Amino acid sequence: MITIKNDKEIEYMRESCRIAKETLEFVGRHIHAGMTTKEVDELVYKYITSCGAYPSELGYEGYPASSCVSVNEVVVHGIPSDRVILDGDIVSVDIVAEKNGYHGDAARTFLIGNVSEEKRRLVKVTEECFFKALEDLREGSRIGDIGAAVQAHAESHGYGVVRALTGHGIGKSMHEDPSVPNYGKRGTGVRLRAGTTICIEPMINMGTYRVYMDEQDGWTIVTADGKPAAHYENTVLITKDGVEILTL
Repeated sequence: MITIKNDKEIEYMRESCRIAKETLEFVGRHIHAGMTTKEVDELVYKYITSCGAYPSELGYEGYPASSCVSVNEVVVHGIPSDRVILDGDIVSVDIVAEKNGYHGDAARTFLIGNVSEEKRRLVKVTEECFFKALEDLREGSRIGDIGAAVQAHAESHGYGVVRALTGHGIGKSMHEDPSVPNYGKRGTGVRLRAGTTICIEPMINMGTYRVYMDEQDGWTIVTADGKPAAHYENTVLITKDGVEILTL
């Protein structure tokens, strides 16, 4: 069931989304080569809790950390650990902040030091995919319009679009209906209504779209060919004449 948010609920979401945005800005100012991914997670926990909010990922279905920190070939759901971030890595940090019972979700892929042009282009195109999805998006648009836009832009650059994971609705729960795939056909899927809040999150691979899950930890999603992946996400409010990006 897709929940339509009223004005009060949207204001609560603006607050949690602001915290999510600021948390990623805080991480961006401090992340550097030589840190461990666990130290990045500590930054996330420190900032979110300093705002009187809670890191929604911590304890979610047993997840052991406050954020997902995914390096290079790890697409998403990288569990923070003693893995050291190296010069030339790309690192996606995905966080969710909850305040007043509502969640804000966002992710960015950070460039660490001397990153190759090949990786830089992947990160840039992944972010572009998100904004392509917003073109002409408004009340009455269909879910398939989002995926079609992301897929077309990514594949025009020769990249793979992850199928195994999708974006999602968000509100009182971190994951709500509808699912928001990054692939599809225009004019298909559920029709969006004003007041709907969704997370649009292109997950784009340099090579194949195929991924696999690390069977040992049950969370980490890795590209099947070992090539790098990038991730860019914002929480978006559908309005009558467009969208409002709540985490920008």
